[in-house]
Amino acid sequence: MKTFGASKEFLFADDIEWETVGEGVKRKIMGYDDKIMLVVVSFEEGGIGNEHKHYHSQVTYVESGTFEFSIGGETKTVKGGDTVYIPPHVLHGAVCTKKGTLIDVFSPIREDFME
Repeated sequence: MKTFGASKEFLFADDIEWETVGEGVKRKIMGYDDKIMLVVVSFEEGGIGNEHKHYHSQVTYVESGTFEFSIGGETKTVKGGDTVYIPPHVLHGAVCTKKGTLIDVFSPIREDFME
């Protein structure tokens, strides 16, 4: 695994640029080291987090909005205040049905986000 060091100890949202990752979907990497990463993902209504899988463990906190989340073939509606856990190697994705923000935590770091 490639090493990326660590982010600064204090990261201010206003100092970090949004990265567009899809139509109606953008993200900010808000902190990391090689073992963990926190990412804020903003969705417009109708924004899609395409189905995918990866070897990382993932926990996602729904800060705001409403999403149809699919994990391993099961789909449920989640809203602000809810959380989902995605085990490694499990197919998952989301569709935003009401504009909102997700807070994703990955372990280990998502190397593909760093390039």
